Amino acid sequence: MASFRQRNNKWQARISRHGFPAEVRTFDTKADAQRWAREVERAMDVGSFASTSKANDKTLYALIERYVDEVTPTKKGAKREAEGLRFILRHKIAQHSVNKLTPEAIARYRDERLRTVAAGTIIRELSILSSVISHARREWGVTVDNPCAMVRKPPAPLGRTRVLDDEEESRLLYELRPIGRRSRWMQPIVLLALQTAMRRGELLSLRWTDVDLERRTAALHTTKNGERRIVPLSTQAVTTLSVVDRDASGFVFPITEMGLEAAFRKACARAEVRDLRFHDLRHTATSRLAEKLPNVIELADLTGHRTIQMLKRYYHPNPEVLARKLG
Repeated sequence: MASFRQRNNKWQARISRHGFPAEVRTFDTKADAQRWAREVERAMDVGSFASTSKANDKTLYALIERYVDEVTPTKKGAKREAEGLRFILRHKIAQHSVNKLTPEAIARYRDERLRTVAAGTIIRELSILSSVISHARREWGVTVDNPCAMVRKPPAPLGRTRVLDDEEESRLLYELRPIGRRSRWMQPIVLLALQTAMRRGELLSLRWTDVDLERRTAALHTTKNGERRIVPLSTQAVTTLSVVDRDASGFVFPITEMGLEAAFRKACARAEVRDLRFHDLRHTATSRLAEKLPNVIELADLTGHRTIQMLKRYYHPNPEVLARKLG
């Protein structure tokens, strides 16, 4: 049965019923409190009631902290997800009670962030936030609607189409020569990326025990898709790997991710190659390999794309080459 009392110009409703935990909510008016009590008691009567008491006691901050500790470390992209969640922890939205986290609050967060970051970043952050709330609903007994599902996401940015042309490649490789303090692994890792379309993480995790130069294969145990993949090596790729210095660590390229990005950025600046990211080498390699492997199933298997649709995002044919094929 529901009881009501006024405290500090607010009305508190309390429902106590055998077989259910006590439910307490505070409202601005007594009419709102009575309306909520009737809805809850009706749901209890028909067996559709789900308690929101855990959500009332939890802040978004607490949910995110637990998610970062328990769930994020089990994921493939744990580092990147943790960085995104730690930013949200520093934002005022994290102080909201989960039960009072409305679509309007999420929309305000979206609009505020859009002033300083790209749409792609916001889309990822909203997706991560939605995953936290959905997990709390499934696993932690937090019974609330997911407000992220009600919020319009900004239009997804157009995919990059930047590919490296032959002249730029020559200049870049020249600037990657291992002279002075430059890494002796930078030139071969760029060459192998262009020859195999491997991702940055796949190249950096590659060990010599995974490489078979006689069979011309490289085994990737950890890929973005979470699947093991065997990459066939071209004659050029075998030649590239044959001259790579072997490090005691066992890794083919014992470079950190940050070190790789810094060295690549500096080399691009020296070579005057504009607007090129390391991941663009995968676009370049896929487009070049497509000319050798017209069978899209074989091409997708080599590059590790699960769907032809995703493969199309990385295949950027040269219109001049297509024109010559037309005759």
